[in-house]
Amino acid sequence: MLIGRVVGTVVSTQKEPRLSGLKFLVVRNLGLDGQEAAGFVVAVDMVGAGTGEVVLYVRGSSARQSTLTDQRPVDAAIMGIVDSWDLGGQVVFDKSKE
Repeated sequence: MLIGRVVGTVVSTQKEPRLSGLKFLVVRNLGLDGQEAAGFVVAVDMVGAGTGEVVLYVRGSSARQSTLTDQRPVDAAIMGIVDSWDLGGQVVFDKSKE
């Protein structure tokens, strides 16, 4: 799993039929320090995430290991919304303090 922050949405009216009904979000990678890192991904939202939220996401075949994405041509999926995370006893992120 990877950690990122939702920075936008993608709307596509013309798409592969198996992608119909899915919500797509733009996720910016985050480093261990919680700061934005290089790179982004367009991911299927499976948990109701919104812009600005820190999320857990997966890429590749792991993105197709859910009921919602099984047999669909997706390469990234948001699997969770992060409430908090710490590293070495130091709080990196706490949603309640945002």
